Amino acid sequence: MSAGTHMGAGTLDRRRPSGAVIWLLRLLGAVLLLAISAIHLYLWSEGYDGIDVIGPAFLMQTILGIGGAGLLLITPMRWLPWVAALDLAFAAGSLAALLISTTVGLFGFVETTTATLWWETLWVETAAIVVLGALIAVSRSRRP
Repeated sequence: MSAGTHMGAGTLDRRRPSGAVIWLLRLLGAVLLLAISAIHLYLWSEGYDGIDVIGPAFLMQTILGIGGAGLLLITPMRWLPWVAALDLAFAAGSLAALLISTTVGLFGFVETTTATLWWETLWVETAAIVVLGALIAVSRSRRP
């Protein structure tokens, strides 16, 4: 039997994920990266621009998130797992910075969970990590 054919109980069905699933994950990942960018740009414009190191980092987050979203949508299939991994590292780094700044402080800045968009940031970045992780797994299994 060929791969992708159900062979009975106890046998793995090795269907490759459809291109539609991969495109859905690409789009969702791009939207989440753009949301991370939008949150950071908003916060930067609402006062974080005046905080040493943090202000420029928020502006850099905006630029990197937009670039990562664009790359996620235009990258050829053979490079998709790598681009998704870079985007996942971006989202994970952003989440780590949020958690570090909230617990012990980051570059002399201490954040609180009551700050504007703190919880939204936590959930958007977490969702991005999950979606991009799924995209890595699915796109790797899709490659010839």
